[in-house]
Amino acid sequence: MKKSKISSFCSLIALLWVLAACQSGISTPHDVGHADTWPAIYPDYAEVTIPVGIAPLNFSMLSDSITTIDVDIRGSKGGNIHTNSSETGSGSTATFDIDDWHRLTAQNKGGDLTVTVIAEQEGHWTQYRDFTIHVSEDSLDAWGITYRRIAPGYEHYGHMGIYQRCLANFDESALIENTENTSMCVNCHTANQTNPDSYVFHVRGANGATAIVKDGQAELLQAKNEILGGAMVYPYWHPGGRYCAFSTNKTSQMFHARSNKRIEVYDAASDIFVYDTETHRILNDTIVMRKYWAENTPVFSPDGKWLYYITARRQIYPTDYDKERYSLCRISFDATTGKIGQKADTLINTRLTGKSVTWPRPSYDGRYLMYTQVEYGYFSIWHQEADLWLLDLESGETRPLDVVNSNRAESLHSWTTNSRWFLFTSRRDDGLYTRVYLSHIGTDGKATKPFMLPQRDPKHYYLTLLYSYNTTDFTQRPVDTNPKTLMDSILNGQRTPTMTLE
Repeated sequence: MKKSKISSFCSLIALLWVLAACQSGISTPHDVGHADTWPAIYPDYAEVTIPVGIAPLNFSMLSDSITTIDVDIRGSKGGNIHTNSSETGSGSTATFDIDDWHRLTAQNKGGDLTVTVIAEQEGHWTQYRDFTIHVSEDSLDAWGITYRRIAPGYEHYGHMGIYQRCLANFDESALIENTENTSMCVNCHTANQTNPDSYVFHVRGANGATAIVKDGQAELLQAKNEILGGAMVYPYWHPGGRYCAFSTNKTSQMFHARSNKRIEVYDAASDIFVYDTETHRILNDTIVMRKYWAENTPVFSPDGKWLYYITARRQIYPTDYDKERYSLCRISFDATTGKIGQKADTLINTRLTGKSVTWPRPSYDGRYLMYTQVEYGYFSIWHQEADLWLLDLESGETRPLDVVNSNRAESLHSWTTNSRWFLFTSRRDDGLYTRVYLSHIGTDGKATKPFMLPQRDPKHYYLTLLYSYNTTDFTQRPVDTNPKTLMDSILNGQRTPTMTLE
């Protein structure tokens, strides 16, 4: 009799809980069916590898007919979190508390998170096959990322800016925007090995300049050096902080009339040089500034002893634009004298590969160099065939990062300082806009399935965002800058002239 009363009491409590849930609008799983497939979610986070401390991987169901999603995540080393979209009011999106997510990932460092998804569609509940998220032993080694966000225009800059984003949450702030002068283009924000205290970016169009910031002090250089014949673009810092490598380009663009391609960007001429931030002198050298060759995208090795760059035999433009193919070279650099070496080594020769190399980026541990391979040219963001490749600087072996690449453009990659994570941009999402993806890479050079930059409400955010991400990079700490002060210094027109070393 006593057990019967207890059972009746428990049933009553359960009934009251269900009634309360119904009255409050909470929808909980019941009469659940099963599907032997992974849930169709956006972004695709199944079987990805993440660092501890990354922002929650909130995701949505792809189908708009799904009204509620109930998600439970369990750690292989303990802990779990649960969310129900009817409780959070997020429709078919699973959103996780930031603090709970961080505690769970920290507890399961080196382990796995098992994700169970149950979704309600037309009043019926379905539980899908569990999927796993791996939590790496390697730290992210970055506070956040910086990037430019730009609308896909070709002739007018419109609204654009350079921004920073904390990777532990969803906070974003502007470093500089062109809202005061929409005819001005800001681009190519580049820090010295992710150090936010030293960075450079360019201003094109009205009030053009090259802005160099060191230890919080901004200096605006003349946008063009008449002796070089072009602007200072594609910067990369020497690790010592005194020098910065640039290319100088006469860039043009054209549009395809009978092709599935939209636009082609090419250089009628380009050279590379090193700029001395202390003397304002340009250290040019005939070895890397040849008359009938186009040198481009220079980068220093992490120890500062080498300067990597790409080079191609100049073609007749614009008719032979698709015959221009770049090889990867390197040449020595002496930081004590500011001298470039007299002999260049070819690391990847286009005559052997038949392909073109662009955007070389060495890992900061000096082991690898990641680059983008395309059929021709160097402006990879408009090339659907653009893929990421990895060059082993010890063995000389080079190979594609197949697990990372897609059938659309991958490019503009950067490393964390511990050389265990990299980011890149890709058009794989919709073929139109570039989005940011992150991936882990082991000491063996093997990369993991990339994951899209997390957002609070990813489906709504990315479907309504009419901007592309580019020139992305990691940053160790927030960039300390005042956007208004920086813009005022650009608009006042005062510029520091540069000189060419005789």
